[in-house]
Amino acid sequence: MRAGQPGLNTCRTIIEPQLAWEKSLKRALITTALISLSTLTSAGGFQLISPDIQPGRPINKRFEFNGFGCSGDNQSPALQWRGAPAGTESYAVTVYDPDAPTGSGWWHWVVINLPANVNSLPADAGAVEGAKLPKGASQVRTDYGVTAWGGMCPPLGDKPHRYIFTVHALKTGRLDIPADATAAMAGYMINAHALAKASFTATYGRPKAK
Repeated sequence: MRAGQPGLNTCRTIIEPQLAWEKSLKRALITTALISLSTLTSAGGFQLISPDIQPGRPINKRFEFNGFGCSGDNQSPALQWRGAPAGTESYAVTVYDPDAPTGSGWWHWVVINLPANVNSLPADAGAVEGAKLPKGASQVRTDYGVTAWGGMCPPLGDKPHRYIFTVHALKTGRLDIPADATAAMAGYMINAHALAKASFTATYGRPKAK
């Protein structure tokens, strides 16, 4: 061994703790991944579908907003869900655009206090006054400033926006929030009482006129 080179015992002193730390880290990562997978699997039976909208596909123009330069029918799509976890006492439904150029996205629809025995909403359930909603359910003010469905209306020429449709299974029978609550407040309360959620995402864009 040359002068100035570390001895074998010194190398072991440096390397062995490093290897032990790496093994511990790997075990921790594997454990975390397994726990996450278990959580996802337990909620994997909860599903949301729409006979009107296909996941990953463009949304029909009839669901577009009517106003702000948009000219759709402003109707909410029919939604159906199944497989909610045990202990579900009510549902909430949200529709959110994370691509809206606001810095905080855009809430298009928020429905709360859907009874636990309800597993669908008909087309146009988001009409003003909520006449087509199940008894006890109510709508929350959206980012359009109305307590009703507000359809898609992305800026002309934007890359198609994503619209996330979600049903939330809640562990409470009723969310007590003010009548003039914002969608953000409703979202906070929904997440605070959530047992599970099921979502699908579809897209919508408005190309610039040539």
